[in-house]
Amino acid sequence: MRTFRNPVLPGCHPDPSICRVGEDYYLVTSSFAYHPSLPLFHSRDLVRWRQLTHVLNRPGQLPLHGLDVSDGVWAPTIRHHDGTFYVVSTLAVDRRGSLTFVVTATDPAGPWSDPVPLEAEGIDPSLFFDDDGRCWFTACRDAEGDGGPGELWMRELDLDRLRLAGPTHVLWHGAVRGAWVEAPHLYKHDGVYHLIAAEGGTERNHSVTAARSGAVTGPYVTDPRSPLLTHRHRGPDEPVHNVGHVDLVDTPDGETWAVTLGVRPIEGTHTLGREVFLVPVDWTAHGPVFAPETGGVRLTERLPGLAPASVQREDPAPPERTRFGGGRLGLEWSSLRGPVTGLVEPTADGLEIAVAPEPLGSTGVPAFVARRQQHVRFQARAEIAFAAAHPWEEAGLAVFQSQDQHATLALTVDAAGTPQVVLTVRQAGTSTRTAAAPLPPGEALLAVEADEAGYTFRARHPDADDWADLGTVERSFFSTERAGGFVGVHLGLYATGNGRPGTGRAIVRWFDYQPG
Repeated sequence: MRTFRNPVLPGCHPDPSICRVGEDYYLVTSSFAYHPSLPLFHSRDLVRWRQLTHVLNRPGQLPLHGLDVSDGVWAPTIRHHDGTFYVVSTLAVDRRGSLTFVVTATDPAGPWSDPVPLEAEGIDPSLFFDDDGRCWFTACRDAEGDGGPGELWMRELDLDRLRLAGPTHVLWHGAVRGAWVEAPHLYKHDGVYHLIAAEGGTERNHSVTAARSGAVTGPYVTDPRSPLLTHRHRGPDEPVHNVGHVDLVDTPDGETWAVTLGVRPIEGTHTLGREVFLVPVDWTAHGPVFAPETGGVRLTERLPGLAPASVQREDPAPPERTRFGGGRLGLEWSSLRGPVTGLVEPTADGLEIAVAPEPLGSTGVPAFVARRQQHVRFQARAEIAFAAAHPWEEAGLAVFQSQDQHATLALTVDAAGTPQVVLTVRQAGTSTRTAAAPLPPGEALLAVEADEAGYTFRARHPDADDWADLGTVERSFFSTERAGGFVGVHLGLYATGNGRPGTGRAIVRWFDYQPG
């Protein structure tokens, strides 16, 4: 049997949604408070994915300033109809839906329109195009009646005006009494409407549930087989947990596959965030059957029938050393809450990062860019030139989980003006310098190496042979279970005056990320 390795998108890519146009597949995921927002990927075989763009990539399209890193842009859905791509999503503030919007494009690579607000409460919006061309908008919200804590609801979307129209239909309160139902997607198969949802939260009790109806507006009857897919009943040694939030897609040759989120914990905690897994689906008279051979998500799965025999998704290939000389950052790099134009600039000498007042522990836009951690074992290194003028100025590497939980390895000076490298750990909003070592002025090599036990921070002068070991932070410190929120670890480059303005700039000559 020809196989591939899950996840197909490793690292923090939560809440996947997928659509097909001809032989091309397009996938979007949540981005939370990272900018640009809503990464969009393309594939021809469902296994190998290449990022095309971000759906929201222009300044001022959506306000993220002041948000916790796990707020921001949540749970998009991508659909295609009559030559137009649609993405609906929600801006979340304080863990609640604040603004639901739709954007459109004729080319998935962009440009995408500015967000058009929709009169919709709740989160997790989705679109369904029926056979008659009508478009139905679904989402989840707090229940208005006694049916449950949450409910799925529907209105028609007027495609000409991009406005919700007509009456609101309450569709379903979920299969699990007392659980909040979310992530609705609607499909039509053999004349029956299938409403697929998620219940039990996004952690260990996450599950896929379903209801069905003979009419698009209902009434919907719970599929008694629910949950249709979950790992909540599996033991701690199961390699994949938190499975749920699925979206289905049909291949040209009639297969159905689902993309779903899941995490890969180690001893009960995970640092990579929620990743995208691919699961086969069969249709029966009773509805969809997920992972019909095993009933669960596997790390090794059979290839889709459309895939050529040579397909094997490997972990992302180690990139060539990033030297930042191309005038723009690659699509794998993000900033926090907005663009960093003027703060972080690729130049012929390297990546210039201004010593800006905003610290990493704030909810503003710091001089910071980062890429996802995609492997438990990895090594990241950077050569940085920086001369701090004051002890409060610093520049270096960051292992970033959130503004309240991260670690930095930074070049700075002590009170006497002596150059040094400092390891600082920020836990629950409080920063503590845990180690420091003198370093000759000028350039330095900074490194972080990670494995199942922890993250080890090292530094040396480029002309030196030996590394100074600044310490190790246990891996679980950076986990979602410890830090809270919904995101995985990002590895970043930054500079800050920690609340004070600065005039200097750090130059990152190059950056390496290598799987272990």
